[in-house]
Amino acid sequence: MSREQQVSAVFVQVADSLTDDFDLIEFLEQLCAHCVTLLDVSATGILLANGKGNLHTIAASDETTHLLELFALQHDQGPCVECYKSSTARTNIDLSDAEATEAWPAFAENARSSGFRTSHTFPLRLRDRAVGALNLFHTSVQPLTPQDASLAQALADVATIALLQQRALDQQYIEKAQLQRALTSRIIIEQAKGILAERWQTDVDAAFAALRTYARSNRMRLSDCARQIIEQTLDTAVIPRP
Repeated sequence: MSREQQVSAVFVQVADSLTDDFDLIEFLEQLCAHCVTLLDVSATGILLANGKGNLHTIAASDETTHLLELFALQHDQGPCVECYKSSTARTNIDLSDAEATEAWPAFAENARSSGFRTSHTFPLRLRDRAVGALNLFHTSVQPLTPQDASLAQALADVATIALLQQRALDQQYIEKAQLQRALTSRIIIEQAKGILAERWQTDVDAAFAALRTYARSNRMRLSDCARQIIEQTLDTAVIPRP
């Protein structure tokens, strides 16, 4: 497969992120593999921030890189962490250069012991802030060309698009679930109202008022109280009649 075909395949996969059964983790793992071949690097890793801004390793091209990313997070240092905090890309970092790695010597030493000599990192950007970082590693002192750097940032942006699309879908599911729970609760309450109205030979509004008053006075959720009535786990005789 040519480089152009690989890039096209990545964007096709992003389009697939619109489907319900899209696997975000699988996509990011494949993106790491694409980065290795498209950018001629030795390894790739992706970090993502959760809702509280804490970074987590979400994908890597190999286990060595995965462990290196974990080391960076545990020690809160490394080009990937720096990239996330600054939302700024950085290329051609010589991991054997003490000046270049002055801010994170422990990470640099660990990276070298893992066989890496050069690092490049690109933010997963949402407007002017980062939601994660894409990290590229070479086992030799190998510079990244400006063209490859542009492609790397594009791939990082693609990862962001897929991530945000998935989060949007997840939010829709949450909202739908909340709506469904509300609708289900409403049905249960209506059933309980009917039971009380028939049992007391009163109108539904009066039965509902009594149900609501009892639930409030006993610090119960209205839907829980109604459910107990339907399931006959609550003796309706304890509810003051209207």
